[in-house]
Amino acid sequence: MLDRKELWTAYKLRIRRRRLLFRALRKRGQLSVVSDRTEQIQAGGILAAIVVRNEVTRLPYFLQHYRQLGVSHFLFVDNGSTDGTRALLADQPDVSLWETGESYRLSRFGLDWLTWLKARHAHGHWCLTLDADELLIYPHHDSRPLSALTDWLDQQRIEAMPAMMLDMYPRGPLGQQVYAPGQDPTEVLGWFDAGNYMIQKQEPLQNLWIQGGPRSRIFFSDDPRRSPTLNKVPLVKWNRRYVYVNSTHAALPRRLNRVYDETGGERISGLLLHTKFLPEVVAKSAEEKQRQEHFNNSVLYDDYYDGLVSEPDLWCPSSTKYRGWRHCEALGLMSRGAWT
Repeated sequence: MLDRKELWTAYKLRIRRRRLLFRALRKRGQLSVVSDRTEQIQAGGILAAIVVRNEVTRLPYFLQHYRQLGVSHFLFVDNGSTDGTRALLADQPDVSLWETGESYRLSRFGLDWLTWLKARHAHGHWCLTLDADELLIYPHHDSRPLSALTDWLDQQRIEAMPAMMLDMYPRGPLGQQVYAPGQDPTEVLGWFDAGNYMIQKQEPLQNLWIQGGPRSRIFFSDDPRRSPTLNKVPLVKWNRRYVYVNSTHAALPRRLNRVYDETGGERISGLLLHTKFLPEVVAKSAEEKQRQEHFNNSVLYDDYYDGLVSEPDLWCPSSTKYRGWRHCEALGLMSRGAWT
């Protein structure tokens, strides 16, 4: 039986979830339809929801990757792109597209827009909530479609699967590589940090909090607690009453965050290969420093953006070459759990 303190916490979180849902309802008026193909969504179809801005270079492979995994429909919000992203997405037969010029930061970094769209179109579906620089891999992703995984999760009565964000980077100074649209980003960003990760459980949401990797090592070595959060729960059997609290780092109701085993065993998990460090990162970092749309206290991250603009080399002698999901599992970065 829950004690009084726990009951009070549960009540406050329920109120918080309802406020976030109402906030998304109010923000729906900020979205304008570009192409609505949601009538194509079929029962059991796996969806993906993404907010983008100026990602025309990255999107061809992003779409290819998720189509190959088995995503059947994409819900995109374009937030003021000027590079052809809107036109590219509007031409895709499996994409429904909305646009807005409103503040990304003041929409909870796009969560308000996606919460509304998923309430309308993703209820009862397995849904991925992603950034355009994230490529999901999971055990057997090269031989088993997402539907095989979600069928198994349904059988196990598991509502969500976690995936740690794994920063991928090149060898050599950032911005000096060559990347062609449609190319697999891991051909350019072939390295990652296999260790130096910190992990702890957070209350009251009961989610894991993971930090570390090259950004912590290079840009936040003096204050690692300020480094980016890497834990995410991107794959959820969505319900219109659900809501993400902060990116996909944590969700409500909080049972969606209990994606780990506290008894010494392992539960299934994947990785989000983070392709932020493609050559365009240098120019984008300079722009984002001026826009101040990606952090609540953006001025605190000016040094971070300045560091990226200076074209650092993230590679070090301890860097690990990417060799696929089985190698990542052997390193303890992801797990098959009971899915064999």
